[in-house]
Parts: sequence; C-alpha cells; structure tokens
Amino acid sequence: MKLYNFFRSGTSHRLRIALNLKGIASEYVAIDLRNEEHLEDAFKSINPQRFVPALDTGKQVLIQSPAIIEWLEEKYPNPPLLPFDADERVQVRALAAIVGCDIHPINNRRILEMLRHHFGASEDSINAWCKQWIECGFDAYEALIVADNHRGRFSFGDTTTLADVYLIPQIESARRFHVDLSRWPTICSVEKACLELDAFKNAAPHLQPDAG
Repeated sequence: MKLYNFFRSGTSHRLRIALNLKGIASEYVAIDLRNEEHLEDAFKSINPQRFVPALDTGKQVLIQSPAIIEWLEEKYPNPPLLPFDADERVQVRALAAIVGCDIHPINNRRILEMLRHHFGASEDSINAWCKQWIECGFDAYEALIVADNHRGRFSFGDTTTLADVYLIPQIESARRFHVDLSRWPTICSVEKACLELDAFKNAAPHLQPDAG
C-alpha cells in the first residue's frame, strides 16, 4: 500500500495511527501542502478532491479518512477499533465525530487559508478561531468521558478505539494553535496512555519523513 499524506495533516495523522494499530505497513508518500503539491495535476489524478490522505491499496485508491478507516476495520477486523456491542459502538463513534465532524473540518488548512487571504484574518485571529472550536469540542468530549463510569485508561474502556485515533491528532493540533490543555485533565490522561503505545508514538508528525 501507498499512503499519500502530509506529516502535519490531522487526517493523515489519524490514518497513520489506524494503520499502525492494525499492524499494516505502507509506503510513505509525502504530499507537501506547504508547497501546494496537493493542487498539482499529478496528485489530482490520484485524488480528484486534492485532499490528503489517500491510500493506494494496489487495487484502488481510497480517499476520505473516515471511509478509509472504516474500510480498514472491515478488511482487517483485528485488532478492532470499535467495540462489539452496538450500544458501545455508538458511544465511540460519537466521540470520534466530535473531532471529525465538529472540530477538525472548520479548523483545517483550506478554511484557515480562506480566513487569511480572503477575509484578512491575522494569525492572532486564526488562533482565536481555532481555539473557540477546539474548546467547544473538548469541553463536550471531556464531559462525556468523565461521565463514563466504565471508562479505563483510554477514551472508552481499557483498549484503544476509533475515538483515540481521532483524539490524539486533534490534541497535537490544539497545541499548534496555543490552546491550554490543562482544563481537560481526563483528555490529557488519555493522551498519556495512548502515547505509551508505539502505534501512536510512531505516527507523530515530528517523526515523519517530511517533517524537516
């Protein structure tokens, strides 16, 4: 498999984590968003939407990280990223959706570039924008995991799930936008537990080939 991604992309980061948790090796193909490589025709032929990540399985090119991670879960079910019970799966999916639907999309690069170049937003304004939506999402995430009396070391239970796959890259992004994470101690404890695992440590942005 070939993974087309960018080291600092949150969606790329989450897919790297998922692949690592599943024990699936892939060739790292860097698409440098800083140089607008994703807008070039060469990458458009791979992903017409011009987003990272994209995963070339050898048979087809998969796009959109939620769809790719669902494909991985169906194709490589062990170890699972979702609980077996439907009532538990919906809780994990809801946590993941707080990040994947309500925080990340309005803080991603194309939105911030629009704010900068078409609406004249300063970097302070950009940080304030990102901080607003991260805080709203993390407040809800923290409340939900604190209220879960059966929660173990991770976002749900004592094993990593889809929720952690989404959460850890968003924490990385929060730090980049100078968000003080101390107001969410339970989220911070989940991050600590995750980063004890090689699957999460090795997916970190600063360890990727294009991070220099």
